[in-house]
Amino acid sequence: GNIFTQQPSYFSDLDETLPTVLQVFNNILHKCGLQCEGASAEPQKLEEKVSVTPGNMPLQELKDIVLYLCDTCTTLWAFLDVFPLACQTFQKHEFCYRLASFYELAIPELETAIKKRHYEDNSVFADLWRRISHSRKKMIEVFHTLINQVCLQPILE
Repeated sequence: GNIFTQQPSYFSDLDETLPTVLQVFNNILHKCGLQCEGASAEPQKLEEKVSVTPGNMPLQELKDIVLYLCDTCTTLWAFLDVFPLACQTFQKHEFCYRLASFYELAIPELETAIKKRHYEDNSVFADLWRRISHSRKKMIEVFHTLINQVCLQPILE
């Protein structure tokens, strides 16, 4: 068995942690100058309206965002892969909807920014492209796992 079967209270810990996980996606959108539907619509201060986009941000910042996204997606995927029972808890937080919204807003923006940028060193482009592709793949796999566990499994049982 795993730690959740031995310690059912971990489900409530997971429940409390998920808003923080979702906040990661919001933070990335915010850093990219994108706004997520359903995100807490806090009024923006006027001087905050600096239009930073993945296309015009410094390369190091773009690298950091892509690395952060790649780590997050890989970790989420690995967690749900090892422990699909957590899917129910994820879905309580409208995770599928939030993930799909994030994907639609962020991935095309980041991919375009990576493709259009001029690189001194082509290996930087190759690395960024590999990581954004990996992130995209893991997000889709997380989505499939959630749909499978939350929607399809109950029908089959």
